[in-house]
Amino acid sequence: MEKPQIDQIDGPAPSELVSTDLVVGDGNEAVAGGMVEVHYVGVDFETGQEFDSSWDRGQSMEFPLNGLIAGWQEGIPGMRVGGRRQLVIPPEKAYGPAGGGHPLSGRTLVFVIDLINAN
Repeated sequence: MEKPQIDQIDGPAPSELVSTDLVVGDGNEAVAGGMVEVHYVGVDFETGQEFDSSWDRGQSMEFPLNGLIAGWQEGIPGMRVGGRRQLVIPPEKAYGPAGGGHPLSGRTLVFVIDLINAN
């Protein structure tokens, strides 16, 4: 797979997590609390501006799901290796309300995540 382009989403930002499978994988399934290896791109919902990309660093990232933002903890389980999923994550499930001290506080975030490995 290659780095995805994330198109600007029309309409208001959702108030709930929105998960959309772009490619359904057929490998191991990611489980809540498990380890995942992913490639991902993140953009700001309102501006479409990219704020993070493992693709640009040239390497995938491995994480325990427990250590990630709620939107990832809820949005990745059920994905299968080889899959690509888009998550639209409201601030409550990302970095909290505006003024929360994180540069992305108060922002709705869009991620496209490729699941490389899950265990």
